[in-house]
Amino acid sequence: MSSEKSGAPAYPMARGCPFSPPAEIGRLREEEPVAQVRTWDGSLPWLVTRYDDVRAILSDPRFSSDPGRDGYPVTSAGMKQQHKANPTFIAMDDPEHARHRRMITGEFSVRRTEALRPTVERISEELLDAMEASGGTADLVADYALPLTSTVICELLGIPQEAHTFFQEHSNALLDVKGDPARAGRAVEELTSYLTELVSRKLAEPTDDLLGRIVERRVRTGEMTEREVASLGILLLVAGHETTANQIALGVLFLLQNPQYAAIMRDGDDKEVAAACEELLRLLTVTHIGRRRVAVEDVEVNGALIRAGEGVIASGDAANRDPRQFTDPDLLDIHREQNHHVAFGYGIHQCLGQPIARIELQTAYPAILRRFADLRLAVPLDEIDYRGDMVVYGVHSLPVAWGEER
Repeated sequence: MSSEKSGAPAYPMARGCPFSPPAEIGRLREEEPVAQVRTWDGSLPWLVTRYDDVRAILSDPRFSSDPGRDGYPVTSAGMKQQHKANPTFIAMDDPEHARHRRMITGEFSVRRTEALRPTVERISEELLDAMEASGGTADLVADYALPLTSTVICELLGIPQEAHTFFQEHSNALLDVKGDPARAGRAVEELTSYLTELVSRKLAEPTDDLLGRIVERRVRTGEMTEREVASLGILLLVAGHETTANQIALGVLFLLQNPQYAAIMRDGDDKEVAAACEELLRLLTVTHIGRRRVAVEDVEVNGALIRAGEGVIASGDAANRDPRQFTDPDLLDIHREQNHHVAFGYGIHQCLGQPIARIELQTAYPAILRRFADLRLAVPLDEIDYRGDMVVYGVHSLPVAWGEER
């Protein structure tokens, strides 16, 4: 590797404050914006931390998303196993990527996803009713954030309610960066088996849901195989609930620690709530391990030469706090103009489901703060268990309370 550094810092780095990127990330952004870091397997990819450079890399076809290429900085041994067992279009380059993405883009149009808002609001209220009926305490992750997002994505895909727990357990196996690769492999096999059988049933008995429509339009015409639809289903299930669920939970924790912002989310109009949600996406950036790429030819980035075959990690959490792009980047500012954060990525691989995620966030935050005006943590802040060991950052659980203190 060119200009290899034996003293390269280990990556990912632990957060000091749970709501901010690691301090070392900020230092690198200011002093060495393209720097080599050492990852779990001893490899030395380049970490890119400035906003303009991150967007440039994510939109440059000279950087490949294919984890099968030599030099690609795979997140973990488990993720390496997953990529082999379950290749999806987010791990492809154009034109193959574009061909697969076009097959489902229409399912995530603003018009179609906006029609989901009443469903999201209904599910949110039902979960809050259950929390309220159960007493004055709850785990906000298990009782609200996860069931909200998993129920929405399962209803969207057309997956039976009874399978939700099964999917959550297997999703955790896939996202644990320190987990057993064999466990991740088994999770992929079991998810694939379940979804392939579900796709076959939808082929025999058509259903009007996302998977059902893909089966009718793509499988029946021979454009996709049942196995390819099953792989797509795994991608949409995991990406469609884990990131948003953790954004909800970590966001509520942030708001409880910053009541001035909680008041905006609770009492603001639709425009103010939407702006506050965008700021939380920018500030928290739960996709904390960066967007991974590998150079397919020599490219110079901000004065550093990245050679063909060298891995790159585009740090979204660093980019979203870059003072060159965002004035007072550490503050939540609902009046911020042109908040073009990269929490959903950038370029051809920008998150397809972001319209749904936005609806879920714009629903979840105000709903719980309005229902429980005195919502508070039920444990000291230093007892919260954070997800630094997972692909998606957040909290493993979030005990909350409301009403009279016991």
